[in-house]
Amino acid sequence: MASGGTAKLLGGRPLSRLIRDALVERIVSGGIEPGARLVETQLAAEYGTSQAPVREALRELEAVGMVEIRPRRGTFVRPFVQQTLRESYVVRAALEETATRLAILAGTVPAAELKAAVQAMRAAARSGDAHAAARASVAFHRHVVLAANNELLAISWEALQIEARTSVAMVAAGLSLTEIARDHAELLKSIVDGELETACRHARDHQWRYADLPHDAHGRLRETAG
Repeated sequence: MASGGTAKLLGGRPLSRLIRDALVERIVSGGIEPGARLVETQLAAEYGTSQAPVREALRELEAVGMVEIRPRRGTFVRPFVQQTLRESYVVRAALEETATRLAILAGTVPAAELKAAVQAMRAAARSGDAHAAARASVAFHRHVVLAANNELLAISWEALQIEARTSVAMVAAGLSLTEIARDHAELLKSIVDGELETACRHARDHQWRYADLPHDAHGRLRETAG
């Protein structure tokens, strides 16, 4: 297997992300327990690669709060806390509502790219490929953010480690790939229709839905099962 932090596997996905996603699944499923130490050399041997992509994967997991890297002691799995995901979706809601507003006002909505991303999500749902669905979802939202032509907004959005958090959310919440594709199709329609306030509200609500908080973005108490 190829080595190095920039090594690629089938589908052109960076090796570090394949390792990251594999570790996410093992941590969230309980295959690797909280407090466990992750040893780079052992993981490298397990995945048949060098330590560089393993180290990069662990850094991404640290950025989303799943592991803690302690100098001279190693990397340890932190207790998985849903709160970090909820917080990230609330922040995303604000950023993507703003990005949607700026893109519509500027007439820079990348309709073709957004439609292609939705088609990719539908294809991923049909094949049951959660990783492909996650990549298409991230691509969809990145297109909107970049269309806003606001560098600080884009930097803030990327700083949330969107790709890693999306992978975590899909594994942790067991989200339906069909529902994800349908949600994005509805969001696409509202953006392409160009009705500013409707599209902005939809962009915000889309993220708040995944935040799974007691109240929605309008302050209404959500219904609870039971």
